[in-house]
Amino acid sequence: MAKRRRPMSEINVVPYIDVMLVLLVIFMATAPLLTQGVVVDLPDAPSEPVESDQEDPLVVSVRSDGAIFVNLGIQNADDEGTRVTIYSLEDQAGKILNARPDVPVFVKADHQLDYGTVIRVMTALQKAGAGSVGLITEPPDLSEG
Repeated sequence: MAKRRRPMSEINVVPYIDVMLVLLVIFMATAPLLTQGVVVDLPDAPSEPVESDQEDPLVVSVRSDGAIFVNLGIQNADDEGTRVTIYSLEDQAGKILNARPDVPVFVKADHQLDYGTVIRVMTALQKAGAGSVGLITEPPDLSEG
């Protein structure tokens, strides 16, 4: 009489672990590329970098189409932030400046904007209580020529 073999009731999980690790590496490599933010073409100008000891400055971004965004913090500067109008900017910035009067204020504006738009944003920030406003620029590309 032939002896019947018992069916194997174990699952080999090694291939599943291999696939999971490959997917983990792919997600880790692509996650920094998926960050969203306001696309602003900053002007090139030689300037000193912002000191990292200034925690969570108020950054106001202005796109080339005039859309204004308020963001609190350099660490999450790639985030789009809260979209505001020029009329509600004073109120939004005023709330932040009332809570933290020593917060540094920076404007990140597209280089194609006219001078008047940047001045209106800076005036609204001044009315909100900002003592000084810094401008964020990109360092010039010295390899061009």
